[in-house]
Amino acid sequence: MPTKSQHPETLVLHAGYRSDPTTTAVAVPIYQTTSYQFRDSKHAADLFGLAEFGNIYSRIMNPTNAVLEERVAVIEGGVAALALASGQAASLFAVQNICQAGDNFVSSTDLYGGTWNLFLNTMMKTMGMEVRFVDPSDPENFRRATDARTRCYYAETLPNPKLEVFPIAEVAKIGREEGVPLIVDNTAAPVLRTGSSSPRAAPPATHPARRAGGRRTARRRSFDCRPASSFSLHPGCFPAR
Repeated sequence: MPTKSQHPETLVLHAGYRSDPTTTAVAVPIYQTTSYQFRDSKHAADLFGLAEFGNIYSRIMNPTNAVLEERVAVIEGGVAALALASGQAASLFAVQNICQAGDNFVSSTDLYGGTWNLFLNTMMKTMGMEVRFVDPSDPENFRRATDARTRCYYAETLPNPKLEVFPIAEVAKIGREEGVPLIVDNTAAPVLRTGSSSPRAAPPATHPARRAGGRRTARRRSFDCRPASSFSLHPGCFPAR
């Protein structure tokens, strides 16, 4: 069974998977499979109809990835995490989960250039999701750019390449007042939130950000994938829209 420990050092190693019930092996297996056996046709129908949770196809989910996702979610205090192949995929998934054509989202101007291009030249021009860039030096700019079709705010904790700390608390407060979740790209910063009682990280209830998307690369912490890994983390504070 998964560990009940709240120490981050233990969670990094054992959250989401403690041992195999048959062999008692503690290392997470690498499941090199594309497909999974269904018990019968009803079982398959229930899985595809989302009436029952389980593995369907490795393009959608994989038990090895699932351990990694649960581990990251536990460490950062989220209800769930999704592992993706790149940081740009994590950014895209995080925003697309909330926005659709005709909606808009407000983004900090202090962004990695690839994300800027993703928002402006791909999502806005080809997907119909309007991005509104604002200067984060005045947090109220986010409120001024918000209207009835604004679905989220987006920012980087330590933006690349400026490394000027984003005012998370101030913008998160505006978001709560407006009913707009804040998505945070946490590539260049430590763990923001954790379910741990460790004094080294803020617990989820105290951190101002309501929704965080953390992009991680192979240069990051020990729970990262190689050659690259990215996560979209949902803390469960905002309902899906």
